[in-house]
Amino acid sequence: MPFTIDSARGIFPGTLSADVVPATIARFSQLNAEDQLALIWFAYLEMGKSITVAAPGAANMQFAEITMNEIRQMSFQQQSQVMCDLANRADTPICRTYATWSANIKLGFWYQLGQWMEQGIVAPIPEGYKLSANASSVLQAIRGGDPGQQITILRNAVVDMGYDTNKLGGYNRVSEPIVLPQDVASRTQVKIDGVDNQTILSYMNNLNANDFDALIELFEADGALQPPFQRPIVGKDAVYRFFREDCQNLKLMPEKGVVEPAADGYTQIKVTGKVQTPWFGAGVGMNMAWRFLLSPSNKIYFVAIDLLASPKELLNLAR
Repeated sequence: MPFTIDSARGIFPGTLSADVVPATIARFSQLNAEDQLALIWFAYLEMGKSITVAAPGAANMQFAEITMNEIRQMSFQQQSQVMCDLANRADTPICRTYATWSANIKLGFWYQLGQWMEQGIVAPIPEGYKLSANASSVLQAIRGGDPGQQITILRNAVVDMGYDTNKLGGYNRVSEPIVLPQDVASRTQVKIDGVDNQTILSYMNNLNANDFDALIELFEADGALQPPFQRPIVGKDAVYRFFREDCQNLKLMPEKGVVEPAADGYTQIKVTGKVQTPWFGAGVGMNMAWRFLLSPSNKIYFVAIDLLASPKELLNLAR
C-alpha cells in the first residue's frame, strides 16, 4: 500500500494552517486558574462587540441543567471555586460531570455562566481586576487573530477544562440530541470551482444536511479524519462518532479546489472555502482547507481539515 495515515497527512504540504491557535492555547494552559478564567471573560466580552453568540437551545442544555442549578444556588465564593476547579482539572463531582459533556454542551455551560454573571447571579470579575502580564500577552495574541481563530482558541480553552477523561475509566459520553437529516428534496448542492469528484461533493452536501449515515459510507473502513490541530481519528466507527458529536448544523461553503493524481491509483484533492458554525452563524465564516486522499475505489482514505492562517490562503491550492 503506498500510503499510511501518517504519510497521508503530508499531502499538500504548502497549506499554511493558523499556527497561532495551538501556540496561544499552549500559552493559555500555562496560566494559573484565576488568570485563565479572567482571560476567558475578558475575551468573550470583547468578542461580543463584534461577534454575536447564538444562545444554546433548551434541548442542548437539558443535560447540564442539574449542574447549572447546583451552581446557581451556591455562594459567590463557592461559584468561583467551581470555576477554578474546572480550570485546574481537579477531581471533583462537577469536574467529572463536565468532562463527559460534548463540546457544544460545554460551550453552552460557559455561555449560561456569562449570562448569569451579567445578571448578578454568578460571581463577577472583581471590580478593578487586572490581568497579569502573561495573561495580557495571551489576550493580545487572541486579539490579533481573525474571528475564526479567536473562536477556535476560546472553544478549545473551555473544552479542555474539567477532569481528565483518560482518568475516568469507563463513562458515557453526554451529547445533545442528534438532528434528523435534512429532507433530500430541500438540500442545496454545493459547487466547487475545479472539482467535480462526486465523493468530494457528496462529503460537503451530506455534512451540510446532517446526513451522517450517508456521509460515513464515503470512507474506507480504515479511513481517517484529522480535525484542526488534532491527531487523526482512525476508523469509520470513530469518525462517525465525531461527526455526530461535533459536526451538527455546520454550513460548509467550499469555493475552489485542485485535483492531482497520486501513487497507485490514489487521488489527492485540496478544497478551500469557509465554514459557519451554529454557535456564531452567518456572522463568522472560518477560512478552511480540506485535504482529501481518495483510494482507487474513490473512497476517502484520509481527510485533514485545516483552519487557515489567513484569508489569502484560500487561493493557495498549489502543492
